[in-house]
Amino acid sequence: MFRGFDLRTVQVDAGPIRLRMGGRGPVVLLLHGHPRTHMTWGKVADLLAPSFTVVCPDVPGFGLSYVPLDATDSLHSSKAAKATALVELMARLGHNEFFVVGHDRGSLTAFRMAMNHPDAVRKLVVVDGLPVLEHLERADWKFARDWYHWFFFAQPEKPERVISADPDAWYDRLSPVLMGDDAYADIRGAIQRPEVVHGMIEDYRAGIRIDHVHDKADRDAGKKIGCPMLCLWSLRDDLEQIYGNPVAIWNNWAVDVSGFGIDSGHHVAEENPGDLAKAVATFLSK
Repeated sequence: MFRGFDLRTVQVDAGPIRLRMGGRGPVVLLLHGHPRTHMTWGKVADLLAPSFTVVCPDVPGFGLSYVPLDATDSLHSSKAAKATALVELMARLGHNEFFVVGHDRGSLTAFRMAMNHPDAVRKLVVVDGLPVLEHLERADWKFARDWYHWFFFAQPEKPERVISADPDAWYDRLSPVLMGDDAYADIRGAIQRPEVVHGMIEDYRAGIRIDHVHDKADRDAGKKIGCPMLCLWSLRDDLEQIYGNPVAIWNNWAVDVSGFGIDSGHHVAEENPGDLAKAVATFLSK
């Protein structure tokens, strides 16, 4: 994976960000979810590289990128703060405009980037994601049953204690068969470091504490994403089953939305990279 890509660390105002960069053509930023590092994108990056310059960072709080400073409202782990740091990263790489693709938690940062930095984001692709506010306002017993970790992770201190007591047991679905040996070794190394576990959990706390506040302020102001947006979801995951058609929901947040499901489980970049890369490339090339 990542054939011909460079591995580097770039300093931004908030701290260092590890990334891989390669390919040629228009620039696309790929943002991973939880519990992953940039390595989850390896197969997709290789498929996109002949036509796009691909940038794959460890999202702040994950992998070997900086862990945001603590705050009572988790401000520094907010998607707004991460979006700002990643826009700065892209500028330091020489790219003031780019496409952005986000999966899972990374989709929240990608969404916030398109909202807060419209001059930077040319097109937005969201995979298995909705605005945090939509999740919270639509939460029912099925959400609480299947996505209970949102509320467990929102608690102070205890999640880190539980996870770091036996990281391999908590993240027992990580598998080299699914993601490949290199990506598995990378994320397994990350979850052994308590500071990274804390950074990943703070990403969830920020959702409960401040991200939904940012979402509501935008909704109340009638603010929407202005760039073209593609919404994708995994047909063998539960996003559509819980919420219905995700495109209909995203129509409340963006002026130009299209989308469809992909035959995959949740970690689509690893389970069906071919169809994901094809969908992304087709949309970005229009």
